[in-house]
Amino acid sequence: QVQLVESGGGLVQAGGSLRLSCAASESIFRTYGMGWFRQAPGKEREFVALISWSGSSTYYRDSVKGRFTISRDNAKSTVYLQMNSLKPEDTAVYYCARKGHPLTQAIYHMAAYDYWGQGIQVTVSS
Repeated sequence: QVQLVESGGGLVQAGGSLRLSCAASESIFRTYGMGWFRQAPGKEREFVALISWSGSSTYYRDSVKGRFTISRDNAKSTVYLQMNSLKPEDTAVYYCARKGHPLTQAIYHMAAYDYWGQGIQVTVSS
């Protein structure tokens, strides 16, 4: 069955904004940190952001700090990625993923995440 479903991607001009959503099955969402990764053509998948279950702790890759904001609504089992001041280099397929316990172990590594969405395309034109 489908566990994580991303939405909200699309085409935007540089400097614009998009908000990605990831709806999760409650059974896999509860008590876990949730993250976003992205993969550009010809490149490896890379960590973007992570949020703790409570939402009190967030982590970002340096290149998106100050532009992206991760948040979550536990009542809706949904995690969000607000992306502002988008740049062409943000173009990628974006994936949401569930972070295994403990939260802060290996946050940059894909192997530390055990459920993945199918991905959604974000294209930023110059």
